[in-house]
Amino acid sequence: MKLRSVLFLSVFAVLVVSVMFVFHCYEIDDKVIGGFVLSYFRSLETPLYKLDPGWPRFAEHFTGQSFGVAVDSSSGLVYVAQRGEDVPKVLVFSENGFYLGAWNTTTLEMPHGITLDNNTIPPSLWITDVGNGNYGHTVKKYSSSGELVRVLGTAGRAGSSLNPLQFDQPAEAFVDDAEDIYIVDGDGGMNNRLLKITSDLEVLWTHGEKGTQPAQFNIPHSVTVDSYNRVWVADRKNKRIQAFNSVTGEWLGSWSNCFKDDAPYSVRLTADKKYMIVVQLNISQILILTVPPVGVIGDCHIASTIRLAEEVKPHLVDVSLKTDAIYVAEIGAQQVQKFVSYS
Repeated sequence: MKLRSVLFLSVFAVLVVSVMFVFHCYEIDDKVIGGFVLSYFRSLETPLYKLDPGWPRFAEHFTGQSFGVAVDSSSGLVYVAQRGEDVPKVLVFSENGFYLGAWNTTTLEMPHGITLDNNTIPPSLWITDVGNGNYGHTVKKYSSSGELVRVLGTAGRAGSSLNPLQFDQPAEAFVDDAEDIYIVDGDGGMNNRLLKITSDLEVLWTHGEKGTQPAQFNIPHSVTVDSYNRVWVADRKNKRIQAFNSVTGEWLGSWSNCFKDDAPYSVRLTADKKYMIVVQLNISQILILTVPPVGVIGDCHIASTIRLAEEVKPHLVDVSLKTDAIYVAEIGAQQVQKFVSYS
């Protein structure tokens, strides 16, 4: 009898210590969304960002699945691309969380990625459309008020041609300061490629073959460019991020060691360019990765992790260049959430 009591107390003590350890390492926060509670677990080892529970002020304005988000730091506006039947495809909020309105456009079918272009005043937006109708398979430029300015690709026709330019479910675009456009083409379509083109549609270089080798892709999903002339691509189905020289297109290296549990879906840099924000949809997680200095790419290093509830399913992100706040478009929760820096 004494032996059983000693064993029971020993097991109980181990459980208590384990629970104390878990709660020491993670802090649990709750946020009520649409009548139910979503919890997220924030690593306390290196806390860099925390949830802003007051953004937006009223979440009922989200009426579809939030696929992408873009932040205009100069005017303090946040654009949300959403999908759904009979819903506005782009919502506009302030960085303070107020709903400002929606675009009245019929030229978007199924928006996927949305990216700000700071080369115009006011800034314009590029949206990729993966629809199969008359407006799909395109990359479109819009004014800040939602007026269609330009269409890249052959609307309504999927293809791989470079002349004329064609896409098949393009995932995302990024525009650099020289107005060159980087496009990841192939959110499950026939293409698996990265293109760099000028504003005059001259193709400067491209990588475009499905596979697992360097410079090959399997659903390239997000793209960004850093201040060291490096292009970063979330190579989703290969569970890695690849890096290229933005001038020559030369392959520089890849990261896969951080993505054993789930694929990277987004690549965006913080305002100081020290960190890369990567979301993992299937395990509802946000990774904050350390960006290496110029030179060898090396291995991936996680600076901080934010664990979301499994219902959330984060898809794409953007970062405010003024406040460094992270905005996360979430398919499962059908909303965008804002995370602010501790500093």
